[in-house]
Amino acid sequence: MTRLLLGPVSIDRYVDATFGESLHLPGGGALNMAYHWATAGEPFTFLTRIGDDSPEVILRFLHHHGIVHLPNSIVAPGTTASIDIVMRADRQPFMHHFVEGVWAGFHLTAEEEGAVAAATHLHAVLVDPVVAEVHRLGAAGALRQLYVSGDFLDFRHYTLDRFAATMAHLALGFIGWPGAADDPLIDGVREVAQRLRRMVVITLGSRGVLVIDGSAGREQFASVHALAVEGTTVGCGDAFIAGFLAEHWAGHSLQAALDRGRAAGAAATRTPRPLPDDAYSLTTG
Repeated sequence: MTRLLLGPVSIDRYVDATFGESLHLPGGGALNMAYHWATAGEPFTFLTRIGDDSPEVILRFLHHHGIVHLPNSIVAPGTTASIDIVMRADRQPFMHHFVEGVWAGFHLTAEEEGAVAAATHLHAVLVDPVVAEVHRLGAAGALRQLYVSGDFLDFRHYTLDRFAATMAHLALGFIGWPGAADDPLIDGVREVAQRLRRMVVITLGSRGVLVIDGSAGREQFASVHALAVEGTTVGCGDAFIAGFLAEHWAGHSLQAALDRGRAAGAAATRTPRPLPDDAYSLTTG
């Protein structure tokens, strides 16, 4: 079994709104997932891109945590993606000043396409440049041998037509949904999953997880034990997906995947940033 993780990393600039100081840390949903898989001993290769302006922050993080990547493809001319983050009083982030950097013109290299051709599983964090590559590879028949899953991130920016077009290339999609479970948009997601015979996992925060299995024609709702958030909920979805996929790809039951995902998501609420403080120690020390 050969697994790939495809998605962007960024420099997260945590800005102190009072003193105007900032702390630069490796970030991004794909990097969070890579950390969780690496620390759990899950084998995979990370396909991502950073700029040659200051690649050391990201490269040190990947090396320190044993995150396997393609050394000839990861660094490209340009700037690493970045975003400013101000932590509010409720410990939730205000994010602004996003710089796309090298992801503005992202395309897989020949080396990365070779890795895709040799893989059995691919998980994609579906920012727009990654979506474009998934569609391109899917149209060319390059994904037929893979089990492909994807994280739709902020689903409020999707139309159902766009969702269906991307799900046509996936076996499993993850949606983090802040609205109600009976929202009409979820009915549309259900119709797409059933029509395409795909699985969709919808996380609803502390309200639970809804699994729509279009191939089997069934649904399952899993409750979540509500916790007092000691840190922040940022990164909980990344932790959930990492845990869920580790069990799911290993062929374990849906219940086992849900249990591991929920436990990982709950643990992520205890930290003030998406990852534990010691995950960043090499960068900040």
